[in-house]
Amino acid sequence: MTTDSHRQRVAHLRAEIARHDDLYYRAGRSEIADADYDALKRELADLEVAHPELAGADSPTVRVGDDRTEGFQLYRHRQPMQSLDNTYSEAELRSFDQKLRKVLGLADASALEMPLAYVVEPKIDGIAVSLTYEKGKFLRAVTRGNGVEGDDVTANVRTIRHLPLVLAGRDHPDVLEIRGEIYMTLEVFRRLNAQREEAGLETFANPRNLAAGTVKLLDPAEVAKRLLDIVLYGLGYCSGEVAPSQSAYHALLKAWKVPTVERLWTAAGIDAAWAAIQELDTARKGFAYATDGAVVKLDDFARQREAGATSKAPRWAIAYKYAPERAETRLRAITIQVGRTGVLTPVAELEPVPLAGTTVSRATLHNEDEITRKDIRVGDFVLVEKAGEIIPAVLGVNTARRPADSEPFHFPENCPECSTPVIKLPGEVAWRCPNLACPAQVRRRIAHFASKQCMDIEGLGEAVVDQLVSKRLVQTIADLYRLRQENLVTLEKFAEKSAQNLIAAIATSRTGELWRLVHGLGIPGVGASSAKDLARHFRGMNALVAASEDDLLAIEGVGEKTARAIRAFFNEPANRILVDELRDLGVEPTAPAHAAAAVLAGKAFVLTGTLETMTREDATARIEAAGGKVSGSVSKKTSYVVAGVEAGSKLEKAQKLGVPVLTEQEFLTLLGG
Repeated sequence: MTTDSHRQRVAHLRAEIARHDDLYYRAGRSEIADADYDALKRELADLEVAHPELAGADSPTVRVGDDRTEGFQLYRHRQPMQSLDNTYSEAELRSFDQKLRKVLGLADASALEMPLAYVVEPKIDGIAVSLTYEKGKFLRAVTRGNGVEGDDVTANVRTIRHLPLVLAGRDHPDVLEIRGEIYMTLEVFRRLNAQREEAGLETFANPRNLAAGTVKLLDPAEVAKRLLDIVLYGLGYCSGEVAPSQSAYHALLKAWKVPTVERLWTAAGIDAAWAAIQELDTARKGFAYATDGAVVKLDDFARQREAGATSKAPRWAIAYKYAPERAETRLRAITIQVGRTGVLTPVAELEPVPLAGTTVSRATLHNEDEITRKDIRVGDFVLVEKAGEIIPAVLGVNTARRPADSEPFHFPENCPECSTPVIKLPGEVAWRCPNLACPAQVRRRIAHFASKQCMDIEGLGEAVVDQLVSKRLVQTIADLYRLRQENLVTLEKFAEKSAQNLIAAIATSRTGELWRLVHGLGIPGVGASSAKDLARHFRGMNALVAASEDDLLAIEGVGEKTARAIRAFFNEPANRILVDELRDLGVEPTAPAHAAAAVLAGKAFVLTGTLETMTREDATARIEAAGGKVSGSVSKKTSYVVAGVEAGSKLEKAQKLGVPVLTEQEFLTLLGG
């Protein structure tokens, strides 16, 4: 019997699932873990089975999530693009095998001795996409959308460096849809987050959400800067037969020279498939991208067609989700960090707890809204997970263990560093300290300017910067060049010799590389890579300061958002005065060498392992000085991989792809060193 409580629960579940779908597919955000989301859908499905009158064609249990957003042209898939059902246990996986055997008429005792042939693939945590090739030439890229039609993201997908625009080989189908996943490597994700931390901006939660958000940007130049990657593994519509099985199709993808899955297991029966899933769980820890599970597919295409599909997912495939490693620990305090742009970021100070191979004692809380939504309080026992296997995040609170005297956390109304009332800019969730003279902002601006990634002033670490600011010896980066030896000997742990060394290091930085100064200024959105592009193009600070937005947009890799940010930065009188001050104080950076004369012009390098005669930063600098570029991942477009001691998976991938591998000595010889 259906009661009002059943109806209310179904309505509540559908509303919650719709809200999470909108966050996940359109906003590229997640408020709950995949397992918790699937639990909501499973509860809804059970209620609909028990009370069929509450089921409907619009229920999220029978339709695909919808990622369509405004700003993109819609395109109808020639063949529906479905999602996959999920499972979280060995028992559920074996149940999938039994149901599939029943559908195929192989459930009787005599047929049980004939195991089904499966393929097991890594489940990359990204955004699904379908690529259309006509006669071997790339034509279109479309997101899953609602399964029937999706957003045309062709311009953005064209920026993916490893995607071939023409398939290798000959005799391709007239029309071919290749399906796969757009993702972001862990290394690129870490680098982008490091840049945002330097800029005082909120960090991205995980690679999947960032990749999804990047694919839906309206500026392909901005997309190109995010260095997305793609993996292709599925077959959509095809104007002719191309392969008899999934494993044969994978071989064909490799022959076409498209990026496909790193590892593939063929398994005779569900026992072998389960063993492959466990083997993949170990192997995936060395992958360059985030994986959240394994996909088990019936290998034979004819049997796939025989098994068919529901309105939402194929019956011949299932995703096995690995359980994320979580831990419960006590929240000792919530501290507020002030970034160099004034953003106030709350940080959870935790009782140290082992998690995913490391000891976690701090986790990001993102912003005030996140704390309020999860009702996180000091003294709570919180559930912590490494989001995307990278950043510790607080998932929620164990309210059953909440102290009786706990109180909600109140975000400070004044900056904890300088007591200035904080502000919230229109359209932003973060609170900011508007005081540019705030000691925390000054410290972080100067530490950023002096860092190895910027002006590389040896001896000017955070402890020294803290003393210089607290004693008011330095209030702007220009003040660094006004320091005298007698100022430094007043600092703690500073003798005459260390003072001389620091003054010499500051003097040396006056004629450092131009890109280092550009990066050190802290222009929003301009990291080391963009700074190098700007330095190569303008070759001097005067030209950069005077550049219009159109001038900036003419540079490959500079999009509209970055161009506006650069122009806005130099339109600020204080920033122009700062540039003039630096020039008057003798800061005359060195313009980069002309690439035309560089010995490594156009060459792409990947560094792996430990180098014995230089650091990776030194090697990167020498490659770029010679006109080359350094990438974080190996592809067919990589010119050389430089392998040091204990080189890892990048070396193995280079050997598989036939990319030339250099020892450190061979690398030095190539440089002419």
